[in-house]
Amino acid sequence: MTHANSTRIHLFALPQLAWVLGALFIVSSVMLPGCKREEHTDDDGHGHAQPSAEAAGHAEGDGHDHGGNGEAEHADEVVLTADAIARYGVQVEPAQLWQLRPTFTAPARVAFNTEAMAHIGSYLSGRAVEIKVKLGSMVEAGDELVVVESPELGEAQSDFLLKKTAAQTAQPAVDLAKTAWDRATGLYEKSEGIALTEVQKREGEYKAAVAALRSAEASAVAAENRLHLLGMKQDEVEALAASGEVNPRFTIHAPIAGQVVEREITLGELVSPDRESLLIIADSSVLWVLADVPEARIHEVAVGATAWVKVGSIDAARYEGSIAFISPMVDAATRTAHVRIEVSNGKQAGPALKPGMFAQVEVVATDPSTTGPAPVVAVPEQAVQTVEGGPSVFVPVSGEANTFAKRSVTVGKPVGGLVPIYSGLVEGEQFVAAGSFILKAELGKAGAEHAH
Repeated sequence: MTHANSTRIHLFALPQLAWVLGALFIVSSVMLPGCKREEHTDDDGHGHAQPSAEAAGHAEGDGHDHGGNGEAEHADEVVLTADAIARYGVQVEPAQLWQLRPTFTAPARVAFNTEAMAHIGSYLSGRAVEIKVKLGSMVEAGDELVVVESPELGEAQSDFLLKKTAAQTAQPAVDLAKTAWDRATGLYEKSEGIALTEVQKREGEYKAAVAALRSAEASAVAAENRLHLLGMKQDEVEALAASGEVNPRFTIHAPIAGQVVEREITLGELVSPDRESLLIIADSSVLWVLADVPEARIHEVAVGATAWVKVGSIDAARYEGSIAFISPMVDAATRTAHVRIEVSNGKQAGPALKPGMFAQVEVVATDPSTTGPAPVVAVPEQAVQTVEGGPSVFVPVSGEANTFAKRSVTVGKPVGGLVPIYSGLVEGEQFVAAGSFILKAELGKAGAEHAH
């Protein structure tokens, strides 16, 4: 190629080069605003820009980005602080095998234990002058309940004092009659200085005095027994005899410990033995749950079998009890039999079970002809959470403190508060038995933030 030709070619290329540079300038001018908008869009909403493409590319290699394999491995994990674990009661336990027997449910109602109740009445007529308990008060055996002023008691005390005095004054007459008889007998035997009829007369007088003493003593004992029937104790009777002072007031005491559940008396009201009760005290530490079991299920119920009681909403707590009595008769109208379940109500603040409540009982079916089902891994109902439409449990992550991972499981029908696990958890494996609700909440929160 000649120099001239070479010069023409370069001159020809200059316009081409200018056109290319202009195009590049226009393209860069269009791209720059777009890049700014994209960077703003990736802001996390808190004034912090998201990492650049180069940084993201670097993150892809460290296993912690949103699109890498490392994030997928940690997507179902939740990390809690030690304070949160203690606050929400997160507890980890090993999975165990349980023999879950079939159960059935029946309607029931909660009632007082009638064997631990007392209807408090008055032994005699009078007027209530002091009431020392209120409705709902807790009392112990022997506590004072009501003070009654009774004219009848005053009269009985006066009669006792009179007869006690009569018995005491009858004794000297006996002694005198005995002395006179003894003297007359000695004189007659020594010199016959007294007629035999006089001796016999003195003997008759002595025996009459003894009879009068015995009668007076019997009357005094009868008067004392009447005081006992009216509620006075022996030490009170002895104090009355010593002081001679009539006290027409008496106090009604609590025969058992419990709570005052009914109070049918007011201050100044008249009372009498005819009234069925002034107060009712009940010990509610153990309550009765009376279930109506269908006739077709009676053969599956046995005394001593376990039953669970649930009141209120679906998420209400369950109370474990045992069957104590099965009615020998079936109601002709409802074709059900009454089954009594005893449940310990405890003495914690505000017992949840209250007499009069409607309840649902889950009774363990008993079949003497079988040995029972095979043991299976089971966890408490509260340990199973519904995550992404399926049942799951949370298990601690090995080697990572306070870290828990969601584990999908296959479950069966709950039995007595336990859920059988058919797959996803094996015997001895650690799982979160309590407090898993907070793990579900934190997992859902993390998923929502990730989607945002």
